[in-house]
Amino acid sequence: MSNRLPPAWAKHLKTQTATKALSPKVAPPKVQPSKVAMSRTHADDMLLRQALELQQADRLTEAEELCLRVLARTPEHPLALYMLGTLGLGFDDEKALRYFARAVGADPRNPYYHLSLGEAYLKVSEFSPAIRHIQYALAVKPDLVEALCALGDAYSAFDKGEMALLLFEKALKIAPDHPLARMGLSHALASLGRMDEAAVHLKETIERRIAVPAAYNGLVHTRKYADEPPELEAILAELRDTDHGSEGAAALHHAAGKVLNDMRRYKEAMDHFKKGNQAAGHKFDLENYRRWVDAMIEAFSPELVASTAAYGNPSEVPVFVVGMPRSGTTLTEQICASHPKVHGAGELSKLRRIAMAIGLGNRFNANISESVATITKDLARTLADEHLAYLRERAPDALRIIDKMPHNFELIGLIGILFPNARIIHCRRDAIDNCISSFVLQFNEAHSYSADLQTLGLYYREYDRLMRHWGRIFPGRIFENRYETLIENQEEQSRRLIDYLGLPWDDACLRFFDRDGSVNTYSRWQVRQPIYKSSVKRWRNYESEIQPLIESLGDLAEV
Repeated sequence: MSNRLPPAWAKHLKTQTATKALSPKVAPPKVQPSKVAMSRTHADDMLLRQALELQQADRLTEAEELCLRVLARTPEHPLALYMLGTLGLGFDDEKALRYFARAVGADPRNPYYHLSLGEAYLKVSEFSPAIRHIQYALAVKPDLVEALCALGDAYSAFDKGEMALLLFEKALKIAPDHPLARMGLSHALASLGRMDEAAVHLKETIERRIAVPAAYNGLVHTRKYADEPPELEAILAELRDTDHGSEGAAALHHAAGKVLNDMRRYKEAMDHFKKGNQAAGHKFDLENYRRWVDAMIEAFSPELVASTAAYGNPSEVPVFVVGMPRSGTTLTEQICASHPKVHGAGELSKLRRIAMAIGLGNRFNANISESVATITKDLARTLADEHLAYLRERAPDALRIIDKMPHNFELIGLIGILFPNARIIHCRRDAIDNCISSFVLQFNEAHSYSADLQTLGLYYREYDRLMRHWGRIFPGRIFENRYETLIENQEEQSRRLIDYLGLPWDDACLRFFDRDGSVNTYSRWQVRQPIYKSSVKRWRNYESEIQPLIESLGDLAEV
């Protein structure tokens, strides 16, 4: 994966690693360099400039080595720490957090370091410290557009979409053509269901030739198309421009596929979806994932579950909605969160962060059983109490708080230890429909299994194998919410969901599409509509094009 730096970071690093003094145009107002920064040497600067060039060439290991050489000679050098933080982003976010925190400690008045630390906290769903550090960056440098946008993203993720809008609007007044501000504003509008306004902003963004592929991809997801729109011809023309690069090509192919699919030109649509996934170039190590699933199944035995039954926190507040992406997790959350006693917190990475800290989330860890053995009763209670406090920040008075991170299906064993009374809702959907709905979206590298039809089907089999194991060792604890059942009998299944949550029925749950608040997933258009049935057995539209998927699913494919 290319570890490209956000513009603010790259610009700041280039300036800071220059052999001359900081330019007055770039230097944050009233920021005094630390003693360490003042004592840096010309040799340090030269090494860091080389490291930056290596990083931008994706030679990340070499870049890291140069930064570590600087630290060996000048301990706590803030720029070296800062660069090491950027090198960790997307690969090891915990490592990035540690280095950014050390950079802030070495130069506590530097707004860029606070911004970077805040962004890193945002990536791991730690919203309170993220907001605190980004706000500090803005207190020091109020016109730092990237910080305004980062704070807007944080507020959107924290279900404060209206506050996010104000920040993006302010950023645009400072820098009308800034891509983060333009795309951030349209995303915030779309997350609030204001699709027409989002479309207006995206069209203007395209006219100004800003982030064109991403803007087209966002635009086509603001509505459904019955007839061929002028955007389709424009998108196809953009695809002939090689300057957009592989990431831009992927976004444009997926945008074209979305429009063609709406128009029921399915063969052409699938051709673009395939090209979009090929352009992204994501690869997935299926054999390693199988070994990891084997290790999880071996580690979480019925005996372990029995021996840890009294661990953790007995609270009934946490609810985990899990399943494959595109299995109905967002719809399920919206229905439940329409209840006045339920808060939908969206997709949180907190549980994954806990799992990584104790070795469960590392798919290259061959010693899962040893990692599980480190979870003592005291540790389980400490982790659970901390997690509950984290959830309570979002809704202090809610009786149930939902984390709908789909891939928490991998961590149900950990959920069982930390929260023996937590509700777990497993969203399951027709296997072929589920896989196709993932394949046609421009997912990031975290979902690299979805880029190839055969790999996607084989991955689904591993998901199914693990979920069947959880069902065996936690009998009766996991509520299976079939997407097709929910679509066919909305009220009946919704009542079952609310009953499973242990709450009295409320008619607001039938009008989930009227619910206020932000929706920050690809389903944000769908969940603003009443339930519709056109997505059931959708895969038949592509049957001749998806045989590798059907064959790899084997007996799980309901044909």
